[in-house]
Amino acid sequence: MSADDVAVSARAVRSLPLAFAAGAAVGVLGGMIGLGGAEFRLPLLISLFGFAALAAVIVNKAMSVIVVLAALPARLSAVPLAELGAHWTIVVNLLAGSLIGAWAGASWTVRMRAATLHKVLAVLLVGMAAALVLTHAATLGALALPGPARAVAGVAAGAGIGVVAAIMGVAGGELLIPAIVLLYAAGIRTAGSLSLLVSLPTMLVAFARYSRDGSFAVLNANRRFVAAMVAGSIAGALAGGLMLGVVPDAILIPALAVVLLISAIKMSRHA
Repeated sequence: MSADDVAVSARAVRSLPLAFAAGAAVGVLGGMIGLGGAEFRLPLLISLFGFAALAAVIVNKAMSVIVVLAALPARLSAVPLAELGAHWTIVVNLLAGSLIGAWAGASWTVRMRAATLHKVLAVLLVGMAAALVLTHAATLGALALPGPARAVAGVAAGAGIGVVAAIMGVAGGELLIPAIVLLYAAGIRTAGSLSLLVSLPTMLVAFARYSRDGSFAVLNANRRFVAAMVAGSIAGALAGGLMLGVVPDAILIPALAVVLLISAIKMSRHA
């Protein structure tokens, strides 16, 4: 591990209460819109806690895996596994692309210069803001595609989402849910559960690729920090879920989009 990594580790360990509070805030935001909120956590890891871009992505990915695992039981109780089993072809179709995309995205990320990665992350944060507004502001309807075209579109969408999720260290539900609704005419509730079944293997593939890079040591150096922020994220997500609908979407969604845009501007300047 480099001297820079050690310095970041020491800084993060001294910030455990702040890490829990930041994770809780992100969890609340994510819970209020029915998502994990990892796209909000990534800028905090870089700007507030001082992680280098690649280290922040790896830490964010580790947290996203744990948060998704914690969310699975609740999702399966809301939408039984038997009901999801009827849509297994959707999961397989998206995974055919997302697993390849996740490996490729992680491979590209570890090879990028820090300045380039900051710029890429800034662009992706803008894209996430647009997806957030579009998903909640527009009424999504299924695309009328023939079976073979839908299968090809599913692989392509999965690949693109896998790349984005790997580069940002997120689960990708922000993109998977609208993709499932548009391509397969699934309901929002079913799409949310199916997205977890796609995102978990996708994240594990990206995680496996990152584990081959020297920067992966940042997790061991910051394990207490990761545990504190994950605990806050899970607690916040539970609280945010209870607050679902308290703040009207007409206020909440634009506000969150603005937060992502500000984060993107800061990220680009950081580069």
